[in-house]
Amino acid sequence: MLTHSELVLEKNHPGALRFIKEDPVRPELDENYRTSNGREVFSLQISEDPAIHSLMGDHGLYYGENNQYKPGAIICVAYTNEIPKSVNDLDKYSCSPYQDNCIAVFYTVWSYQKGAGRKIVFAAAENIRNEYPTVSRFITLSPKTDMARTFHLGNNAVLLSENLESDNYEYPLHN
Repeated sequence: MLTHSELVLEKNHPGALRFIKEDPVRPELDENYRTSNGREVFSLQISEDPAIHSLMGDHGLYYGENNQYKPGAIICVAYTNEIPKSVNDLDKYSCSPYQDNCIAVFYTVWSYQKGAGRKIVFAAAENIRNEYPTVSRFITLSPKTDMARTFHLGNNAVLLSENLESDNYEYPLHN
């Protein structure tokens, strides 16, 4: 778990996994797929109020109204040994995040709080760099939409390749 004064990042949190079905990019991918070998789901809770941290529940995560966990954003990551051009390539190139020159692939991200999408990309990258020092690159498997292009380019990613089904952007190792 990564914590800063205003955010908490958690990996494969059961509360966040309930929101998988709300993924606007890849709703066809179930929880088992997203948490199987070589894949992780990160959830982010953001609070502008430092006092909220005294209300954090299990795993250091904030539970909102009716004690229901609500993430600020969710990002799904696959670890591969090649740059994928499609979802099928995530399986084809899957590897352990401990493998040398492993690539962390952000294949879907969505948010429930303004600004949370950007924050989760960089928080997840920081967590991955710390936990898996063998990861050499941060690449996306993004939909071919103006919203995805604007988001990634606006967050200092570089368009790496335009594929038939997706676009790949690369984030710098140090944000």
